[in-house]
Amino acid sequence: MYNPQVPTDGHSPNADADFGDGARAFGKVPEQGNQRIRHLLKCFGLRTSLIRLKVIDALLTAADNQRTLGVRGVHSHLLELGIPLSFLSVREVLKRLCSEGVITLNADKSYSLHAEAAKVLEGRA
Repeated sequence: MYNPQVPTDGHSPNADADFGDGARAFGKVPEQGNQRIRHLLKCFGLRTSLIRLKVIDALLTAADNQRTLGVRGVHSHLLELGIPLSFLSVREVLKRLCSEGVITLNADKSYSLHAEAAKVLEGRA
């Protein structure tokens, strides 16, 4: 039976599964905002969703302004942008991004981009 998720070009679907080589396989990192984040999610094997894009963008914006954000800060930022997501949804996305190694939970309960994810965004991975 045909499965659209399995590649038909003869390559194993797990050939690029480990992060080290897989990130380089995607080529140059796009410079535009959402495209960079889409590339980052793809490198970590995650699907792109609006909430993931917005949560990561909020963390990047805060980092650019030398600020840190916790769950409440990210949630408030999204509400200010007119994105009506529940607090629980934001918390679950942050937890998932942490478990996948995209972001880290700091000692002060704030979140920041993981060093490996920063390398991907900078095109050094």
